Amino acid sequence: MESTLTLAFMFLSLIVFMLSGAGLAFVLGAIAFISTILLWGPAALIVAVLNTFETMTSESLMAIPLYVLMASILQKSAIIDALYDAMETWFSGVNGGLAVGTIAICTLLAAMTGVVGAAVAAMGILALPAMLSRGYYPPLALGAICAGGTLGILIPPSVVTIVYAITAQISIGKMFAAGIVPGIILASAYILYILVRTWLNPDLAPKPDQTVRIPLRVKLAKLKSLILPAFVVIGVLGSIYAGIATPTEAAAVGVLGAAISAIVTRRLSPAMLSEAATDTLRVTAMILWITIGARAFISVFVATGGADSLLGFVENLEASRWLILGVMVLVLVFLGLFLDEIGIILLCVPVFLPIIIALDFDPLWFGVLFMITAQMAYITPPFGYTLFYLKGVLPEGIGIGQVYRGVVPFFLIQVLVLILFAIFPGLVTWLPEALNTNAR
Repeated sequence: MESTLTLAFMFLSLIVFMLSGAGLAFVLGAIAFISTILLWGPAALIVAVLNTFETMTSESLMAIPLYVLMASILQKSAIIDALYDAMETWFSGVNGGLAVGTIAICTLLAAMTGVVGAAVAAMGILALPAMLSRGYYPPLALGAICAGGTLGILIPPSVVTIVYAITAQISIGKMFAAGIVPGIILASAYILYILVRTWLNPDLAPKPDQTVRIPLRVKLAKLKSLILPAFVVIGVLGSIYAGIATPTEAAAVGVLGAAISAIVTRRLSPAMLSEAATDTLRVTAMILWITIGARAFISVFVATGGADSLLGFVENLEASRWLILGVMVLVLVFLGLFLDEIGIILLCVPVFLPIIIALDFDPLWFGVLFMITAQMAYITPPFGYTLFYLKGVLPEGIGIGQVYRGVVPFFLIQVLVLILFAIFPGLVTWLPEALNTNAR
């Protein structure tokens, strides 16, 4: 009875404090701290100290600051500008070409950086003014940028995927491999939607000027902007799947590749490195504080028998395992309205994963479904992160309401793709099985 009351206190306190706007990391830590004292006394706080020490010395978590640093250096190295210039050249003859090209660049940026904010901010600055000046329907342009930016959650090397893999105790390399095909399918679905919609309604995007033909030699010359991104992607993912490096070691390879790219573009400087390091410190500190708070919270939840009680409750339900899976997915989407994806992973994976295993689902496959729900959370009003990233660069006359309208079709595409992967799990699992990666 005492444990039941403590669990009720923990979750009611979590809801109340989150609604108050308090920081997630400190809410989780404070609730765990108070619950531990109420249940076992001050001496039991040593468990939280040991959990914190284990978190801070985790080799796998070392990949996070390295990938964030890589993304920050690439963002400041003018590579994105060159990619956008090439995209304009190659897609100029396609109806809705700039929106299609924006999705293509976001896919490349996802494979280069694994950070959502970089793609959304860059495309908001470069692609949005270009599309609006050419007469694109604003919600279409805004939706393409927001949805394309979220591909960095699914396509490796994704920082969010690393957090999920560490929390679920799954190979990071296999999680990376599992996200490649779904990421490409999702990007292709976005592009197909843009092509079909602009074909059905040509007023949404200007018709290409067929009188202006760009010579093939000019188009081929623009492809040189792909060399540096390919160099970074091959360096990171190639070293993992060739068995040369672990994902953490590959992150260091990525930082080296990003630094070389910055040298080639003549953007590397002490000031730029200082800014990149500061950005990395800020993002990494946020993730680690949430990790520490969530581990303390979950450890109390498990110690009081909450996990066992929940698992027993689910096993005794006379309901289809697919119905239970659907409820869990809906819970994840709902939480995405209020929490960031790192917090959702650290809170829900330790609770949901034993249920997934008990229901005989593949944790790797569930991880990809989890990543798609995180993408959905990123573009879901009113608190989707990409909406706020883009809001900061909106030109005068464009309101947040148009952003909301723009993301709705792409949200529905994410729902359809989620259902597709739920029905055909082989689309997720075949590549990791084929690669048979031994990455840790």
